[in-house]
Amino acid sequence: TQYSFKEVFGTLVAQKELFDAVAKPLVEDLIRGKNGLLFTYGVTGSGKTHTMTGSPGDGGLLPRCLAMIFNSIGPFQAKRFVFKLDDKNGVDVQSEVEALLERQRREALPVPKTPSGKRQLDPEFADMITVQDHCRVEEVDEDNVYGVFVSYIEIYNNYIYDLLEETPFESIKPKWNSCNTPVRNGDFVPPQSKILREDQNHNMYVTGCTEVEVKSTEEAFEVFWRAGQKKRRIANTQLNRESSRSHSVFIIKLAQAPLDADGDNVLQEKEQITLSQLSLVDLAGSERTNRTKAEGNRLREAGNINQSLMTLRTCIEVLRENQLYGTNKMVPYRDSKLTHLFKNYFDGEGKVRMIVCVNPKAEDYEESLQVMRFAEMTQEVEVARPVDRPLCGLTPGRRLRNQAFREELSRKLELRGGPIGAEPEEQSAAELFFQSFPPLPSCELLDINDDQTLPKLIEALEQRHKTRQMLAEEFAKNVLAFKSMLQEFDSSVASKENYIQGKLAEKEKTITGQRTEMERLEKKIKTLEYKIEILEKTATIYEEDKRNLQQELESKSQKLQRQASDKRRLEARLQGMVAETSLKWEKECERRVAAKQLEMQNKLWVKDEKLKQLKAIVTEPRAERPSREREREKPLPRSVSPSPAPSAPVAPLRPRRSRSAGERWVDHRPPSHVPTETLLQPRVPGAVTVAAPSRSALARCDRYLLTHQELASDGEIRTKLIKGDVFKTRGGGQAVQFTDVETLKQESPTGRKRRSSPPDPDPAGDAADSEWTDVETRCSVAVEMRAGSALGPGYEHHAQPK
Repeated sequence: TQYSFKEVFGTLVAQKELFDAVAKPLVEDLIRGKNGLLFTYGVTGSGKTHTMTGSPGDGGLLPRCLAMIFNSIGPFQAKRFVFKLDDKNGVDVQSEVEALLERQRREALPVPKTPSGKRQLDPEFADMITVQDHCRVEEVDEDNVYGVFVSYIEIYNNYIYDLLEETPFESIKPKWNSCNTPVRNGDFVPPQSKILREDQNHNMYVTGCTEVEVKSTEEAFEVFWRAGQKKRRIANTQLNRESSRSHSVFIIKLAQAPLDADGDNVLQEKEQITLSQLSLVDLAGSERTNRTKAEGNRLREAGNINQSLMTLRTCIEVLRENQLYGTNKMVPYRDSKLTHLFKNYFDGEGKVRMIVCVNPKAEDYEESLQVMRFAEMTQEVEVARPVDRPLCGLTPGRRLRNQAFREELSRKLELRGGPIGAEPEEQSAAELFFQSFPPLPSCELLDINDDQTLPKLIEALEQRHKTRQMLAEEFAKNVLAFKSMLQEFDSSVASKENYIQGKLAEKEKTITGQRTEMERLEKKIKTLEYKIEILEKTATIYEEDKRNLQQELESKSQKLQRQASDKRRLEARLQGMVAETSLKWEKECERRVAAKQLEMQNKLWVKDEKLKQLKAIVTEPRAERPSREREREKPLPRSVSPSPAPSAPVAPLRPRRSRSAGERWVDHRPPSHVPTETLLQPRVPGAVTVAAPSRSALARCDRYLLTHQELASDGEIRTKLIKGDVFKTRGGGQAVQFTDVETLKQESPTGRKRRSSPPDPDPAGDAADSEWTDVETRCSVAVEMRAGSALGPGYEHHAQPK
């Protein structure tokens, strides 16, 4: 993967080389009245703080920027408090007398003084600001006076804190250390978070932020190191022993105003003051919690850091999209305090530079790729440059002319016996007073007849005496007027002091009452916090019980559902078994009833046949009866007799009439039909003979006959004639309902069972006896099948011989 940048520095690059390429142009723009923003970006532990502050013996970007600023404007700095910052991100200019009174008032106040550049530096950071190369801006406007102000803030958990704020000790508030954990005997109270506001020029600033005026590099870096860097929040993580837990912003403001036409004093016009700003931002590193093993406060800090960096990336992406596609999407600056503070830079109020710090470790490979991808994308965002400020309209070179005039005046005073090498502003009041007298003429007397020197001397002395008397009278008048003014001022001051004392007493009472109320409220807050903690624990217990009960309820409901489904399946199975069993028993009962009915019908039929035969025997002539009785009384066995004589036939069975008269039949004979040589052949007149039933054949007929052949148990062929009715269905087709079965069977005569009788040698007797064949022998086999019977076709009944 390749990424393109404007400049790439190796691991062994010197701080001076990095400063010359990145930060030096921003310092030059600052002195020319333009804003600048420089921030370091990268993963945690990649060297961002080292790049910004440096190390002993090799200062980073911040001390080098301070050194370059003071090297350039050192001779042209205004006295302290000539420039005075207001609370609305503006600057006012004061005269030297007002600045002197301000300095005296500040020195009289019992507040910590600003660090002085004349005292000995702390060896902890002295090596960081000992910059060997004295770089400076070449073209500095010498007709301006300059003042430098520094401030130091941090953005922690999306809140802005002033690191230079002096927080007093308060016994009612808990004490915290730099790692945001409580200590017992500490004197550090966490400061209140600051609010972002917008000034009249639509520039963002931190309201109530401490801004210190500094006069040297040492003083400025001491403010940064002692007052600010010691309070910055850092913590130990798995990836960095001193990991920054907040975004730090060191702001350098440079106020410059032109000199008046004489080149002596500052021009007292607020419109001519130029205020430029350089922001040096040390961003906290992005980190993954699965690598840092963060938890508790560290986890919360990491989440806020990653969220602010993600907002910064989103703002850059929206700006790039608006420029590429001409859209006007709203940039979400307000989603994070970091982007909201520097909104003006992205909108074109200054030059922006970013240093991407990359750690060459293999563990940071994926995060470094994301950092470089974002950094490469930021190069495509174009920011409008601010226009140059207008000129003040005064003649340039005023400072040099004033300096030349003072040198010439001191030279003339030296020639006249005045102080040598003394500056006019350093001369005493007596010297200025004596300079106002007329000069004395020469007092040398070279001739005794000289009558001009002494009169001139006397005249000069008289003039001096008169001038002295006039000045003494004027001085006395001025003294009296000044005394009266002092008395009036003292009286007004006393009245004001009384008024102020009364107000202060009232305020102190109010403050005392408010402190008491605060103590009460804090105690109440602690009590409520304790109650809230107990309620949270109780709620946690209840929630755990609720989850357990819900899980138990879900398990029981699932168990009930499984039981219900098993019950439904069992019921369905039992219903199927009951239906099957009931159907089976119904069929069995029907079969048994039909068998019993058939058995009873056969018994009745046998009895009927016996009765008919008995009746036939009874009705025979009496002449034949004795011979027959004699034949029966013979002891010889009876021989097999032939068929009964036609003179006395047994009444034959009356065949059932066919219902086929006037009906058309479909004679279905399968291709496997075997022709038999029986005398009785199934033949239906006018029938449609088919090998397989078809729709057209069934549509033309109303009766159906199927000829079926099978092999009987004795090896003979048995033919079944299955009859049925053809009717139309609702769908337009034909259906067959079987109604009757006829069976044709061929048997061998040797298989027939007859009653055995002894042989009779008398053929006449045989002929006579042949007429008396046993009825049971002639009716030993009967075939019967009724329509609707469930016993199946071809049911045979064999009568039992007696």
